[in-house]
Amino acid sequence: MADAPLDRLGAAQRDLTENGYAIIEDALAPDMLAAVRDALYRIARSERELGRAETYDVSKDGEGSQRVWNLVSRDPVFCALAEHELALGLVRFLIGWPASLSSSSANIIVTDEDNIIVHSDMAYMPEPWGGPQAINIGWCIDDFTAENGATLVVPGSHRLNRSYREEDGRAGLIPAEAPAGSILALDGRLWHSAAPNHSGKPRAAIFNPYTLPIYLPQENWFRSLDPQVRQYGSETLLTLLGFRPGLLGRVNGRETPRI
Repeated sequence: MADAPLDRLGAAQRDLTENGYAIIEDALAPDMLAAVRDALYRIARSERELGRAETYDVSKDGEGSQRVWNLVSRDPVFCALAEHELALGLVRFLIGWPASLSSSSANIIVTDEDNIIVHSDMAYMPEPWGGPQAINIGWCIDDFTAENGATLVVPGSHRLNRSYREEDGRAGLIPAEAPAGSILALDGRLWHSAAPNHSGKPRAAIFNPYTLPIYLPQENWFRSLDPQVRQYGSETLLTLLGFRPGLLGRVNGRETPRI
């Protein structure tokens, strides 16, 4: 099956505008989805075996959900996700171009601990927000269901242009259910949260947040990026990672050459 056609962007763009989130099913062909899933679970297993896994929501039996960082340095399939045409179509629509890839990480949720922390991805940006300055492109590596911890969202909360506050409570949270291979795009202002997984099986997702290039990325690519990505990455990818500066980020007033 080929990747989802670009004409599906229109419906997703309308959903982003109206609801603050959008789902594009079958965004990844089955073979690409399988390659991404195999790579992610392989890396996560390796980190556990090496004793350097970042776990959270650890259950009573010692099992914990896992976060895996800096994916674009781990396998070329994750670079392909970062510059996927559907993902960048939504990025260009919501925040424009050039944009910055703030980080590239995965959440593998396995526990049913109450991990609901409602937030928005623009919470660190000064308020009042005049509009979207970030978009988070989530990739459903496994099916997203209410049972297995599909991301919870508050539709329309992006229009408030402010961070979530405790007094807002949890009213309005709904699971964003989608099949594996889907894109789950979140306006950076949208209130959302991870959710507990009651299925007894892992639920994995990859999240690539993009911001306006005026913001410092969450991941320090200049220190953590695999040098091979900088050497062989496409112009689009290097722009996303900050190695193709325009007006800002120059060296001695000049755009930096390929190194």
